Amino acid sequence: MASQEIDALAQALSKLPGLGPRSARRVVLHLMKKRESVMQPLLRALENVNERLVTCENCGNIDTVTPCGICADPRRDSRSICVIEDVSDLWALERSRLFPGTFHVLGGKLSALDGVRPEDLNIDALVTRVAAGGIDEVVLAMNATLEGQTTAHYLAERLESYPIRLTQLAHGVPVGGELDYLDDGTLAQALRARRPVG
Repeated sequence: MASQEIDALAQALSKLPGLGPRSARRVVLHLMKKRESVMQPLLRALENVNERLVTCENCGNIDTVTPCGICADPRRDSRSICVIEDVSDLWALERSRLFPGTFHVLGGKLSALDGVRPEDLNIDALVTRVAAGGIDEVVLAMNATLEGQTTAHYLAERLESYPIRLTQLAHGVPVGGELDYLDDGTLAQALRARRPVG
C-alpha cells in the first residue's frame, strides 16, 4: 500500500520503545500529513543530535556537550555522587529534582547470565573519581533487581576503603501501595528496612 521508503520508515519507527507496527504506521501517516510543521523540524532535530551526541567524559551521561550540563552546573553539589545503571535512571531522578549532587552512569549492571562483568561497566571511572578526593557521599541507586543489588554490593566492596559515606536508596512499600498487591521480595525488603516511628 505504500512505497518501499515509507514502509522502511514505518519499520524503523516500529523498533522504538512503545511503538509497534500499527503505531509506527500512524506516526508515519501523521508525519506525511504534517510534513512542514512536524516532519521537517523532527528531521533537523534528529540530524543535529546525531552530529553532536557524545558521552560525558566525567560521569558517562549522554549529551551534546562534554562535560554534560549536569557536571558543568556550578549549582550542583560536586561532593555527592549518585550512581545509576543507565541514562534513563538519571533522567528519572532528574525529573524529581530531589538530588542536588552529580551522577555516575555505569552503563548497565553486573549479570553473569548476560556475560556483563565489572570491566564491561563504567566502574573504574567511578573509583577514580572517588579516589581523587573531594567526595563525601556516594549514593547507590541501583534498580531493585537481583542484578542491581549484586552490582550495588560489588560497588560497596570496591569503595569501602575510601573515607566516604556510602548510602543506598530505600526499598519497600511504595506510597499508595497496598500490602495485598505487593510481591514477597518488596514486602521482605520493607520489613528489613523498617524504622522507628516518630
